[in-house]
Amino acid sequence: MTKTGIINIYASRNNTIILLTDITGSETIAKCSGGMVVKAQHKEGSPYAAMKVAEVVAEKAREKGIEEVIVKVRGQGGIRPKNPGQGAEAAILSLTRNNVRIKTIENVTPTPHDGCRRKKRHRSKKD
Repeated sequence: MTKTGIINIYASRNNTIILLTDITGSETIAKCSGGMVVKAQHKEGSPYAAMKVAEVVAEKAREKGIEEVIVKVRGQGGIRPKNPGQGAEAAILSLTRNNVRIKTIENVTPTPHDGCRRKKRHRSKKD
């Protein structure tokens, strides 16, 4: 029987955070973010940083004997952008390259059900 885990990918415009938990989701096995693998702060949300983060998490998964994962991708959500950042796709691709078998990929971005009001749009001054 293969050991299964859950990988939560949070991808905003500015950062990518990957969290590996056991199948119940209660015990954290590994976590890594864009700031842990790149030096420059403006590159934390880049696809390259997401690839490196996924490599670190895949290595830890292999150490714990996890071969199969369920991937949950999350964007910012709420009243902010619903689609995940550019790091999400690169992270999933990197996981498959590092011999982690993906069972399912699901989008768990929170959607508001008429909750908070959006910020008003910024009006720039024109001459």
